[in-house]
Amino acid sequence: MYPLNRNRRLRSKESLRNLIRESSLHPNDFIAPLFVTEGSKIKEEISSMPNYYRLSLDNLKKEIKTLWSIGVQAVLIFVKVSDEFKDNIGTEAVNRNGLMQRAIKEIKNCVPEITIISDIALDPYSIYGHDGIVKNNRILNDETNDVLCEMALSHAEAGVDIVAPSDMMDGRVLSIRKALEKNNFDNTAIMSYGAKYASSFYGPFRNALESNPGFGDKKTYQMDFANRKEAIIEIGADIEEGADIIMIKPGIAYLDIVYEIKNSFNIPLAVYQVSGEYAMVKAASKMGYLDHNKIMMEQLISIKRAGANMIASYFAKDAIKLIS
Repeated sequence: MYPLNRNRRLRSKESLRNLIRESSLHPNDFIAPLFVTEGSKIKEEISSMPNYYRLSLDNLKKEIKTLWSIGVQAVLIFVKVSDEFKDNIGTEAVNRNGLMQRAIKEIKNCVPEITIISDIALDPYSIYGHDGIVKNNRILNDETNDVLCEMALSHAEAGVDIVAPSDMMDGRVLSIRKALEKNNFDNTAIMSYGAKYASSFYGPFRNALESNPGFGDKKTYQMDFANRKEAIIEIGADIEEGADIIMIKPGIAYLDIVYEIKNSFNIPLAVYQVSGEYAMVKAASKMGYLDHNKIMMEQLISIKRAGANMIASYFAKDAIKLIS
């Protein structure tokens, strides 16, 4: 009771505020997403994501060494597939010598200790830009799962540590888990995009991979952003099917979901601070509307405060340099 209790006492100096701070960031908290493209000596800036790049394998190795040197423990790999390799059945996705499979091997040879997470979805490989096989403008669930299993196995054979199905097909976690176990990849973990919302925050990412949907949208498989309780159902099913880590995507606009899931399940929780969130901070700071570093750190701390154990963020390198 005031004046016996004065809450401002513990805010009076920075060292005291640091002492009682509830949430903090550490380099171990970050997963760095990386975009890989064919060719050599390529470091191509993504126009919608300033200061972020598509990298050929030689430059990917340099970036991996840099990230490891500053304390990044994990990377999440996406590939930009040439149009000539795209079809409707994921042929290139399961190619043992495909770009993703070669990228995994290069990273593993370059820095064996770093954790490699690979994206499992068909949209980069699809002529339709959708996460699954298309028939009569409908995304097929079970047929897609069959390809996702082959895809995950090819990544496991290449040496990936974690496969991350981001497609939101029903039952895909169980299908992938069974396939991994059957082929003696019982140590390959699954990071399931358990609650991936049909969000408009993904635009810059789709530009980076040139994977915009060729028709319609992704609302028949990604979640309705008006729903909260549905996330509990989706994530509960993924945990039962064998997911080791749960991913929630996007980040800032979905912190209520992060908090809900953290308090509902005892499982490591990842949050993806997505491309649109990154691009907005870059654009606003360029115009002088916001302080880049301050708003970046405030957003990242808010994700940790909501309950995230780890954060996939395009700010990973900048944030680690700042907190270190």
